[in-house]
Formats: sequence, C-alpha cells, structure tokens
Amino acid sequence: MRTTAEKSRAAGLFSALTHRDYAIFWSGALVSNIGNWIQTTALMWYVHQVTGSNSWVAAVNLAAYLPVLLFVLFAGLVADAYNRKRIVIMTVVVQMVCALALALGKTFNGLSLALIMISVFVAGTAYTFSAPAAVSFLPELVPDEDMTSALSLSTAQFNVGRVGPALGALILAAWSVSGAFYLNVVSFIAVIAAFSIVKPRRVQVKVPMENAMSKIGDGLRMVTHYRWRLVILLALGAATFFGFSCTVLFPAIARQTLHGGAGTYGLLLSMLGLGAAVGAPLVTWLHRSVPERSIIKWSCLGVGVSLAMLSLSRATWLSAIICAIIGCCYLMMGASVNTVIQARSEREMRGRMVSLYSLMWLGMFSVGGQLIGYISDAWSLTGIIMVGGIVCVVLAVVLFAASGATRGAESALGVEVLPG
Repeated sequence: MRTTAEKSRAAGLFSALTHRDYAIFWSGALVSNIGNWIQTTALMWYVHQVTGSNSWVAAVNLAAYLPVLLFVLFAGLVADAYNRKRIVIMTVVVQMVCALALALGKTFNGLSLALIMISVFVAGTAYTFSAPAAVSFLPELVPDEDMTSALSLSTAQFNVGRVGPALGALILAAWSVSGAFYLNVVSFIAVIAAFSIVKPRRVQVKVPMENAMSKIGDGLRMVTHYRWRLVILLALGAATFFGFSCTVLFPAIARQTLHGGAGTYGLLLSMLGLGAAVGAPLVTWLHRSVPERSIIKWSCLGVGVSLAMLSLSRATWLSAIICAIIGCCYLMMGASVNTVIQARSEREMRGRMVSLYSLMWLGMFSVGGQLIGYISDAWSLTGIIMVGGIVCVVLAVVLFAASGATRGAESALGVEVLPG
C-alpha cells in the first residue's frame, strides 16, 4: 500500500495537466509538434535522398535554427513586452504558410533546394519569436507549485512529438513527401484553435519596449551577475553543440551504419522521443528531492556515455535503446536548466531568460549540426559521434569537480532580483 504522501507525489508528476488551460495548450502544441516532426522527417529524408550529402541535411537544419542565433535575444524582449498569447498565434500562422509552400512546391514539382532553404528559414524565424513567448506563457497557466511540472511536461512534449518521425516514415512509404507536408498544415490549424481559447491565470506584467538594447542587456547582466546561470547555460550549450547535434546524422546512421531505410530513421527519432517522455515525469519526481544542479551534471554524463555507445553500435535494436537513453538524459538536462532559470527569475524577466535558454538549446543545435555534418562527410560518421560523447563526459566531470560554480542552481532558493 502506498502512503498518501506517495500518492500525492506521483500525482504531482503530471499535476500541470489537471489545469484546463494548460492541458489545452499542451495538447495543441503536441499535435502541432507531431505534424512538424512528420514534415521534418520527410524533408530531411528527401534532401538526403536527392543530394546524398550529410552537409546538405545539416545546411537545411542550419537554415531552420539560424534565426535563433540572430533574433532570439530580441524575441525574448518581445515576449516580455507584448501579449504572449497573440505572439504565439501569429507566429504559428506564419509557420503554417511555410509548410503550405513546401507542400505545393512538391505537388507541382517545384521543390528546389532554394525554396526549401527559404521556407525553413522563414518558419525558423517565426518559431524563434514563438518559443520564448510560449515557454514563458506556460507558468501563467498553472499555480506556482505546478511550474516545474508544467515546464518539464512542455519540454517532454517537444520530444514526445518525435513519434512524428515514425508516422513520417509510414507516410513516406504509403503516401508521399508532399502528403507529410499537408498533414503539418492541418496540425497548425489545430494548434491555432487550441491556443485561441486558453486564458492565463494572471495578468502579464509587460516591459516597455523603450531602450530595447538596455532591456536586452538587463537579461545578459542577470546571467553574468548570478554566475551559476551562466555556467548552466554554457553547459547546456556545449552539450547541445557537441552532443545532441549528432542527431542530425540520424538519416546517415540509418542508411550507412544500420543499413536501413526511412523506417529505421523514424525508429531512431521516435525512440529519442520515447526517452524524453520517460525523462519528463522522472525529472519532475527528482526535482522534489534532488537539486537541479545535480540533475544537470548526471544528465550531461548520461548524454556523453550514450553517444559513445551509439558510435559503437551496429545493431538497430541496440541503437534504438541508446537513442531512448539520449532522449531521456538530454530532456532532463534541458528541463532542469529551463525550470531553475525561470523559477529564480521575476515574471517580467522570464521571456529574456527563456531567450537565452533557447539560444543555448536551439541556437547551438543549428551551428553544431552544421559543423558535425561537414566533419562526418570529410572524416567519419561514427568517429564524430564518439568525439561528441567524449566532450560531454569531460564537461560533466568538470561540472562535478567545480561544484561551487552551480551552487545557485536550485529553484528552492527563491527568486533573484537584478541589483539596481
């Protein structure tokens, strides 16, 4: 028999979903995310099939996430200054139009690499402004005590959507590339409808847009003043750049290392998402007794060891299990960083904190993916994955050795304020 405390603790893992508006927002985002992964799977497979180049696959990935590097700091300020719900809806509409452009281009045999690069860059720009607004909007949909659950489940939702690759693989086999693109268009309609009906629990405290550079500078000063923020953000950036960016090589791993096809590629990405689905409740459960700084260190180590194992694997079933472990560990690291930097920030500063988080997460993914794609073509596919794993292991060892550098990374310590 479980005690009442144990039952309450277990319920708390998914407590954010008991709130209507959060559940609607989360569900709509999941539907759209699945559609986006279906499109991404089809697009990356199509590019690799047409060009036969990991570099081109990485280039498309770069075009999708380069806007994060260019605009995310300003996007964070926009999220703090304007209505976050409206920002999300407007940017989702732009992403839907881009998906429609790809679908029509393929239907009428006009899907050139130029059209692909332009479409994914515009959609990436829209997503860059959407992400800080959406993530900083989530805590407004739940009570403060459920914020960790809300943010962890949100990060998991992004990765659980990786069941989309399995569906994408089926669609590629049974239908067509353009069919995958059209399904993504439909998924955006669902998310627009869902986002339109949610209502925040609190009125957003907006920051004036005057002296925009100064306001952006406040976010940067917040990170440099409280050094633990800088340390965990840089750690996430390094783990993403050298480690998680290796996931852009999944099409090549499926074809060249595992000698499979689109189904194998979809399996690897789906298992990555399954691991994230396990990591979300796990990190929420651990948060109640383990400080985020410890979760960040152990998760980084897990990513590194798993990548090293993946580089050595030649069996599809083993590679799939390893991908699940990578997804779980990376989710736990990212969710812990996201949770603690928001929990220890004032509400009007959260958009800018999320923008810095997005820079280390999505921005480093774009640059790292491009570099890793080039190196894998010029040197060794499995070799660069092993190097990425080793770097993550070394990073984790450094974090353990310099434990004082992350001492403030505990949401239980309360909100920090930027000194005047």
